[in-house]
Amino acid sequence: MAAPPLLALNGVTLTLGGKPLLDGADLSVAPGARLCLVGRNGSGKSTLLKIAAGEIEPDGGERFLQPGASLRYLPQEPDFSDFQTVMEFVEAGLGPLDDPYFARMLLEGLGLTGEENPSRLSGGEGRRAALVRALAPQPHVLLLDEPTNHLDLPTILWLEEKLASLRSALVLISHDRRFLQDLTRETVWLDRGRTRHLDSGFKDFEAWRDRELEEEERQQHKADRKIVAEEHWLRHGVSGRRKRNVKRLDNLRTLRAERRQRVAPTAEVKFEASEAQLSGRLVIEAIKIGKSYGERVIVDGFSTRVLRGDRLGIVGANGAGKTTMVNLLTGVLAPDHGKVKLGANLAMATLEQSRASLRPESTLQDVLTGGGSDFVEINGERRHIVGYMRDFLFKPEQARTPVARLSGGERGRLMLARALAQPSNVLVLDEPTNDLDLETLDLLEEMLADYPGTLIVVSHDRDFLDRVATSVLMSDGDGRWLEYAGGYSDMTAQRGAGVEARAGVQPQRAEPKEKPAPREKPAGKARLSFKEQHALTTLPAKMEELRGKIGKLKQLLDDPELYTRDPAKFSRAGVVLAETEAELARAEEEWLELEIKREEIEG
Repeated sequence: MAAPPLLALNGVTLTLGGKPLLDGADLSVAPGARLCLVGRNGSGKSTLLKIAAGEIEPDGGERFLQPGASLRYLPQEPDFSDFQTVMEFVEAGLGPLDDPYFARMLLEGLGLTGEENPSRLSGGEGRRAALVRALAPQPHVLLLDEPTNHLDLPTILWLEEKLASLRSALVLISHDRRFLQDLTRETVWLDRGRTRHLDSGFKDFEAWRDRELEEEERQQHKADRKIVAEEHWLRHGVSGRRKRNVKRLDNLRTLRAERRQRVAPTAEVKFEASEAQLSGRLVIEAIKIGKSYGERVIVDGFSTRVLRGDRLGIVGANGAGKTTMVNLLTGVLAPDHGKVKLGANLAMATLEQSRASLRPESTLQDVLTGGGSDFVEINGERRHIVGYMRDFLFKPEQARTPVARLSGGERGRLMLARALAQPSNVLVLDEPTNDLDLETLDLLEEMLADYPGTLIVVSHDRDFLDRVATSVLMSDGDGRWLEYAGGYSDMTAQRGAGVEARAGVQPQRAEPKEKPAPREKPAGKARLSFKEQHALTTLPAKMEELRGKIGKLKQLLDDPELYTRDPAKFSRAGVVLAETEAELARAEEEWLELEIKREEIEG
């Protein structure tokens, strides 16, 4: 018999501005649950989470929290206004039996002392402080709304490990696909005010959602086709583009292969072709550039060449100098030594991370057109502002909405719309995924795939970099930068590790363990053990067998009638698919480690 839920919402309704936002939404959180809440921007995910946290009273329905169960909620925008120090803010979230020393340990592990003034925190520091306040009590139920926003990659990896080790039940809202895939085992889809439940993690959600929509569209075949098409575009424009994205991924692989031929393992590019031969194709050429601030070296002796059509991702911990590197490459900042050559006729458009240039009183239409016009020019073509707004999932009636009334995700989309409206052949995006929902991310990825120019993007979103970048430039510390062909996963496969925190702000692991003393290497030539040799021999056949099993399961789940005919079989197949894919990933990782070890021994 299943354990009773710790937290439950039944038939919740809520109307805002005369329009129902929630219409009978349900949510059930069992002990130890790992659940993600997904839905398009504006569907009410954050509102439903606030109702679950007890911060908003719904118009109807029931909220149940098991007596004695503790609950903590991480909002998108924490309120620091009544606190003089970060430690005061954190301690205000502790209960009588909670350990303040554990809270301080978490703060120090995230690079904070607790004595900081909350009003002077950066976005990333504020998010880390809010995370400590939510995590320190180790509650029975933990509700997290966009926990990875403004965090760098080392902190995101620390947070993943910490959440995976907690006994708390988790409910997550996030735009970070990789984060959701790694942590969740259940999915709740909020769509048109109602919720649908998938007994599997986010990894299987998008394929399941598309099958649900296809089935729904078949059921509505006799309805007004114009209304169906309009609603489908407004709510699920992404799913209709998925087949086209297959071709785009193939094109991305081709671009990565071309880039791989030009990227040396140590980023010391060999300039074999002359500049004249690259006329019209050369965008940026950096030769032995360096930059320091006082004694701190940001870049030291870095060289690279960026050609037209390249998609360069830049990653690193907070404070590593990512923005400085972008400014050096784009000519905004002069290097202390070395030289940066910019190609002819470059037109750059930049998406800033802070969004400070958005004036709160300006309307959406004025931001996009510059004021006094109903049209915007895109690639030499005049388009009415309403049509262009729709490309970014805005409704026509929002044209005269002030910026101050837009949500964080809507402001992010507005910044993208403005940046992409500017004539450019080089697009520079600084943390473009912050505050964007998953559907908007899909839209952005599609537009970037079609962008004919060159892209430079700073991002902490691993999945986004895998889908967009042809090469990744990473800070390796002490002014050393390395470039890797491919996306973030390709980089980690080549390095054997992801992005590490900058010295001095290293997040502690979830459960620190004493590092064992290194063992002395035995005399004689190193070699693979019998067990390792056997694994290296048998793993390829095992991987091939698992791939075949995965193919059969996917073929079974592709049957649109299966869910209606046999829901239990559909659910079992989904669970087995997830387990098999995880087993394949482990086998591939083990084989890769052994193959690298074999090459090192034989090399």
